Amino acid sequence: MKNRNPVLLAAAAIIILLPLVLDVITGGEAEFSGADGQARDMIETQNPDYRPWFEPLWQPPSAEVEGLLFALQAALGAGLLGYYLGYRKGRQRTREEIGRTHVGD
Repeated sequence: MKNRNPVLLAAAAIIILLPLVLDVITGGEAEFSGADGQARDMIETQNPDYRPWFEPLWQPPSAEVEGLLFALQAALGAGLLGYYLGYRKGRQRTREEIGRTHVGD
């Protein structure tokens, strides 16, 4: 367990390359569709008379803009979560250091 870096590097390479390899294997014909669209399609096949309760207030002009907004939302959430966890870890470390300095007094 001394040197985990090669293992982590290999795992990261697999995670990065696997979608690219799968895209080449499938011929690049795969179409992205989110869970919302799949749920809507399933509901429409089971109940063709179904009408949604409400419509979105604003529809992004393209799928690229929608993807960008989703990525920004995810990045903001990850940043806030990372900041909070780092803050808590720093507070804990500071408390431990303060506790060690006062134990010998």
